[in-house]
Amino acid sequence: MISKEDVKHVAKLARLELTEEETEKYSKQLGDILKYVEQMNEVDTTGIEPMPHAIPVYNVMREDVVKYEHTKEEMMSNAPFEEDGFFRVPKIN
Repeated sequence: MISKEDVKHVAKLARLELTEEETEKYSKQLGDILKYVEQMNEVDTTGIEPMPHAIPVYNVMREDVVKYEHTKEEMMSNAPFEEDGFFRVPKIN
């Protein structure tokens, strides 16, 4: 079990203010979590490859295919202001 002092120290580092009741509660909860971690450390994982995900993840990206290409004239027809074939935008200070 994690001591109340450890919980208070972590709370201080995280800039949290805990009541005495919360300190007691979190001390028990963190202790329980560490017990589970200890149980997992007891499992023999010899020969087991580490994996980043519990299930296989595949790249689902599709090919980038141009469906319709706009001409420069079509694009510039939407410009509220144009100068020398470019969009003119307000100056940012």
